[in-house]
Amino acid sequence: MSHFKSLTLEWSEERLILIDQRKLPIEEKYVECRNHEDVYLAIREMIVRGAPAIGATAAFGYLLGARELANASDEVFFDHMTTVKRRLSDSRPTAVNLFWALERMENVLFSNRSLNRKELIDSLEGAALSIAKEDIEINKALGRNGATVVRDGDGILTHCNAGALATVDYGTALGVMRAAAEQGKRIKIYADETRPYLQGARLTAWELIKSGIDVTLICDNMAGWVMKKGFIDLVLVGADRIAANGDSANKIGTYSIAILAQRHGIPFYIVAPLSTVDLTTVSGEEIPIEERSHSEITHLGNQQIAPEGVKCFNPAFDVTPSSLITGIITEKGIARPPYDVSLREMFEKNPEEVI
Repeated sequence: MSHFKSLTLEWSEERLILIDQRKLPIEEKYVECRNHEDVYLAIREMIVRGAPAIGATAAFGYLLGARELANASDEVFFDHMTTVKRRLSDSRPTAVNLFWALERMENVLFSNRSLNRKELIDSLEGAALSIAKEDIEINKALGRNGATVVRDGDGILTHCNAGALATVDYGTALGVMRAAAEQGKRIKIYADETRPYLQGARLTAWELIKSGIDVTLICDNMAGWVMKKGFIDLVLVGADRIAANGDSANKIGTYSIAILAQRHGIPFYIVAPLSTVDLTTVSGEEIPIEERSHSEITHLGNQQIAPEGVKCFNPAFDVTPSSLITGIITEKGIARPPYDVSLREMFEKNPEEVI
């Protein structure tokens, strides 16, 4: 039995253990997942969130699904795995890493279907562990590539949480900040609170404080003013899905920040692994946008803050058009406009060409 542990998740003794991101930073609580339905609920209820973290978690959910009927006949077992994939796919609609990871796991399943059941499940475990371990190395490559656009003394604005908690470990946008700090660059981070779920206030600020990186928390509606005051030199954010033309879906509010950055002449970068790029999605118009429970904006915790019965609109993401994006930082370098060309070229690069 293999064992793997990172900040976000742990695989141990046929169970997946997740840090409950809903409880941070007040409480470090962990949730055990022992079957694929547990994993579905963990993703759906945002115990785990962030596109790369969702993908890796779903891979382990698929593995748990295989263990559930390990001794069943081939017909029952493979029918069950189709149901497992469908159920996990339904957990959240926007983050493409979820679907990428499940496709990869299913490919391993069918390419090894001639093996005995134990060997087959062992191959699925190996694939899930590979997805998790590869994510960490990819994030470190993202960090190295992205650090090239960070200057000593820069003020950096970020939105939502694109750190270790949004990945298996290290982070995407926050990984760039970590890499820059490790290079000795003195940087100052401004973190939007990120309403309504407060990922910036609860998670990004917590991560950066633990990493010893200078961070200042601001309300979402302060972003334009801190730009005007000259505090911001660079914007770094993550993404949950990037279309072939570079349009990028990220946490709601990102689009507004991109507009403000363009108005103030500030470079705006997306930081994401290539697994977040969906070349089958032509533009941002085709990206499905999840709408979440209205209670997220009518309540703070258990405290109601809005009138009973008020109408609500609560999209979890918005799409930033590629025309507002300076560059897309990936593990294989930095894509620049036109993105329909540069992103495709990224997929064709050999490993030795990676910056």
